[in-house]
Amino acid sequence: MPPASANRTHSDCLNCEHRFTRLFCNLDHSALADFDALGMHYHFEPGISIFEEETPIGEVYVLCEGRVKLSSTSRQGKTLILKIAHPGDVLGLGAVLSGSRYEVTAETLEPTRVKAMPREDFLAFMQKHGEVSMHAAQALSEEYKTVFLDARRLALSSSAAGRLAGLLLEWGRAAAHGKTEMRFTMSLTHEDLANLIGTSRETVTRMLGKFKRDKLIQMRGATIVLLAPDKLEVMAA
Repeated sequence: MPPASANRTHSDCLNCEHRFTRLFCNLDHSALADFDALGMHYHFEPGISIFEEETPIGEVYVLCEGRVKLSSTSRQGKTLILKIAHPGDVLGLGAVLSGSRYEVTAETLEPTRVKAMPREDFLAFMQKHGEVSMHAAQALSEEYKTVFLDARRLALSSSAAGRLAGLLLEWGRAAAHGKTEMRFTMSLTHEDLANLIGTSRETVTRMLGKFKRDKLIQMRGATIVLLAPDKLEVMAA
């Protein structure tokens, strides 16, 4: 079950204006009608764990609004951030399909709304609609690609500056949606960024300051604008 801090909300998946741009939710009328009747919508404030790693699987979640940090922590207390989930992403899908425990902790970075579906109901929904199974496979493929790209960035980039440049470019391109300007809101702390690129918080703070002085980026509060993506690309290569 979702944590007690979650608040139920009402939403209409049938008339959601965003579903056509989101992989999993873009279903035909029959599947969408069943999807609309499945589970419940919940709203979370920032900093709330939707589920935690190594806990028994209960629900699968579709992220409707907000962003969620997916992380794993070692027994020594070291945290690795694996992904920042965005609207349209499916959380806990791998664990639901395998029947295992959650592999990661999912923590909200900002006000967030999710659709929570009990495992057995979700599996029955997939079995009934072949289209849903295909979308689930595509979602898992996208998740694999994200993990692969992150692993490649960590393993092949020779410097922390290159890894940070690659990360900023990735987020800038995703936020641009094909437009020229790359602008996005940074919801992560410097400690979180350090956990994403395998370095220290002090190094991240120093590099962001240098990127700003070198006019590679512009920072206005939590907003970051990439001023010289071509130069960041060279650094990330």
